[in-house]
Amino acid sequence: MTRPNAALAKPRARRRGDELERALLDAAWAELEEVGFAKLTMESVASRAKTGVAVLYRRWANKDDLVLAAIRYYGQQHPVAMPDTGSLREDLRILLRNVSNARLGFVAITTATFAGLHDSAGLAPRDIRLSVIGGTPMRSHPIFLHAAERGEIDLERIPQDVLELPFQLMRHDMIMNLAPATDERLRSIVDDIAWPLFQRYGQSHS
Repeated sequence: MTRPNAALAKPRARRRGDELERALLDAAWAELEEVGFAKLTMESVASRAKTGVAVLYRRWANKDDLVLAAIRYYGQQHPVAMPDTGSLREDLRILLRNVSNARLGFVAITTATFAGLHDSAGLAPRDIRLSVIGGTPMRSHPIFLHAAERGEIDLERIPQDVLELPFQLMRHDMIMNLAPATDERLRSIVDDIAWPLFQRYGQSHS
């Protein structure tokens, strides 16, 4: 068999800009999945991304910054389907199910990373969350905006803690059980816990 002439082989295009950054963040997330925060190094990420470690340091000062960027990037690249059924109660049920099914691996990895970031950078889970999502609205915000437009809730009166409660409860179950929340548990979170609180802040009660 005749081998292709090496001199005629097309050289691999050099990655630059956003393409290169995506490759680096994909590599960092893959390292978190495979070896965890403790064993992840700038060198191991560079090796997986098939580039030099200096390329990483030009973008992130250290491993902590790189890991936070990888968590942020993964969340942005894997959005959860947002329902719009015309009912906040039904939207909550569907969205909790979508998040529970789609984000188990993400929650498990980020939770395992919290201890490493705390030991390395002194970051509490709340600090990490703020670093990752910043001041952006909750990803569930569209369903609450639609509910407000329909008159189901008054966003000027309802506390942020009430809006976040069903998601916090679901996340707690996922962390404790390392499994998606059951349908019965999600029904209870919405119908027995969250919905009675939401009804207190309906526009008809203002």
